[in-house]
Amino acid sequence: MNKRRLGTTDVWVSELCLGSMTWGTQNDYADAAEQIDCALDHGVNFIDTAEMYPTTPLTEKTLGDTETIIGQWFKASGRRDDVVIATKVTGKGKAWMYGGQDITAEKIQVSIDRSLKRLQTDRIDLYQLHWPNRGSYHFRQNWTYDATSQDTQQTKDNMLEVLRALDDAIKAGKIINIGLSNESCWGTAQFLSIAEQNNLPRVVSIQNEYNLMNRLFDLDLAELSHHESVGLLAFSPLGAGMLSGKYSNGSKPEGSRRTLNNNLSGRFTDSSEPVCERYVSLAREHGLEPAQMALAFCLTRPFMASVIIGATSMEQLKKNLGAATLELSDEVMQGIQAIYKDHPIPM
Repeated sequence: MNKRRLGTTDVWVSELCLGSMTWGTQNDYADAAEQIDCALDHGVNFIDTAEMYPTTPLTEKTLGDTETIIGQWFKASGRRDDVVIATKVTGKGKAWMYGGQDITAEKIQVSIDRSLKRLQTDRIDLYQLHWPNRGSYHFRQNWTYDATSQDTQQTKDNMLEVLRALDDAIKAGKIINIGLSNESCWGTAQFLSIAEQNNLPRVVSIQNEYNLMNRLFDLDLAELSHHESVGLLAFSPLGAGMLSGKYSNGSKPEGSRRTLNNNLSGRFTDSSEPVCERYVSLAREHGLEPAQMALAFCLTRPFMASVIIGATSMEQLKKNLGAATLELSDEVMQGIQAIYKDHPIPM
């Protein structure tokens, strides 16, 4: 599998990253271990997780279980050095999610130590801020997003505080590189600027949603990515499974995410469903697996550092891994562009 450079670092990650947010609910340790072993056998060296995982569903009882499962695999396999591990610090949320407080220097210190213990490792290769304290337009919040209530100086002061805390953790050897998630172009630019002005760590990646039906990154963030070498780690590249075609004609397969979250966090709507079917039909017209076409498209994007794939079954995982060797024809790419022009933001 091809490797891509993580920002300006000397770290090279597989172009497909193994996502883990189902481990601990939809998948148990045995499932997760089998997925990791299979992914590594196919050339994957990158695993993404978060202190708040699993999320399907997100519950107080299972909070942190995904990191614990990965830690168990590290201990059992002895293959920690074969993996670039990425995790995230949780921000504002429900009180039972680690207090529900904003991301601060204190929160970062506590969360890093907690993640290291669960992961049974001495360092985290990529430590990410799960979402901005000030709010985010991601997860369908773009329809009502309004930044005018944000306090500019307070936001910048918190960014400086956070970067200093991350710098301390890097100097202590607890984390290696830092990244953002669910961020905006302005927010990313501020982190870069503040880091440069204060000789603090530079963000190397941004983890945002990206798929055939959600291409917000193509605009200002793509420009920033090019000029600043901050690559995208794309989550939900299949639109929570929609672009695999498994929900076609209103299907709701047993054990699928729609049985736990019917509208897939606002993705599955009357507006998005017919657009999704056009992409699925395009793939099938060309003899392609819809999921592989959707993933292969993401891999063509010049700003892509790695595409995060997730699966609840080995069949799904192996199918997704196959996207790494798929080259889309000009005809397929033209078909994708035609649908995109008709429906640029369907969900």
